[in-house]
Formats: sequence, structure tokens, C-alpha cells
Amino acid sequence: MFVPDQYRAPAPEWALDVLRANPLATLVSAGSQDPLATHLPAIPDETTLRDGQGETGLVGVTLLGHLNRANPHWTALQAGVPSLLIFSGPHGYVSPTYYRTDPAAPTWNFTAIHVHGAAVPVAGREATLAVVRETVRIFERDFGTGWDMGSSVPYFERMLSGVGAFRLRVTAAEAMFKLSQEKPPEVRQLVERSFAASSLGTHRELAAAMRRLW
Repeated sequence: MFVPDQYRAPAPEWALDVLRANPLATLVSAGSQDPLATHLPAIPDETTLRDGQGETGLVGVTLLGHLNRANPHWTALQAGVPSLLIFSGPHGYVSPTYYRTDPAAPTWNFTAIHVHGAAVPVAGREATLAVVRETVRIFERDFGTGWDMGSSVPYFERMLSGVGAFRLRVTAAEAMFKLSQEKPPEVRQLVERSFAASSLGTHRELAAAMRRLW
């Protein structure tokens, strides 16, 4: 992903924050004929976060994910092909009316994280179940109501034959935070206020990211 200098991550923790808040990723790998793309949940292996390096703080971190074994993408992963995980954060259209100048051009503000590595299939039922359980634990902690999965683990186990879990150790990562940095302060404030007043949650999240930047 091409990232102009002005849109780079202000600090390493910003990339991890986007990843955690927007865990539904797009996994992209090379297929035998066409690229393969699958939407799936991915989480950081929290025991590896201390290993994070680089501008994004993600190089060296391991991500965990799973997909349906009936998906042809699962077969490709078993061949050890390089893969890309794309995480999309809050985004929104910026109308030229906020610039209060003429001529002007519209744009789109957004946040996005790309991580690269080989998605290695997890071997064995217990290891696969561990990925599923850790995914549930993190999502209940961050987005749920604290649901106790204990009584449902046997149900999880019955589903494992159709679950393909993988680990991806990040070898490279790019983060882009396009938040009107190129505009004068008064224009950035107008754009931020417009997103903050929106009825869309993603727009309000984008406004929060702009405020955090300043």
C-alpha cells in the first residue's frame, strides 16, 4: 500500500488500535489462476504483542484467524503462499463545501492497515479449538456482554471438522491515516465537526481519530 509521508501512523499503537477495533479483515492470497480473497475475523496473539516492531508496531506480531475448510482459500494456505490481511478502519466522504474555497476537489478520509506474511494452517483439533476460543474471548471482552462460553465448548468441538485455523506472523506492515492533514487547521476543524455531527457511527469514529491526531 502506498502511504504518503503525511499519512503515516503518528505512533505505533495507532495501527494496533485500528486492527483491534475493526477485526473483520480481508485475507488475500495468490490462487492457481486468480487471487483469492476471504472476509474473516482476525485477532492478535496477545502473547506476541511485546515482539512488535517497526513504524506500525506490528512486525513480529502473530495474528490468528479461521475460515471454512470448504473454502478453496484454505487449500491455498496449506501450500504456504504469502498472504495479505487488510483491516479497514473508519472512513467517510469529504465534500468540498467544508473547504469554503472554489475551485476545490472532494476526497475520502480513511484509515487502513495492511499486514503481510505467510498464513500457516494450525494443525490438530486442540490447537484449532484454542484459536476459536481465543477469538470468542477477545470479541466478548471487546464487543460482547461477557458471555461465558464454557457450556458451548462441546458445541464448538462438533464444528471443528469444518474450521480451518491459521497463524500469520507479520513480516511487513503498512498503516495509512488519511485525516485531512494536508489542510489548514480551520478546514480540518470543519471536516472533523461535520463527521462528529453525523448519524453514522463510522463518521463519528473518524472524527475521534482526527481529534486524536491533533
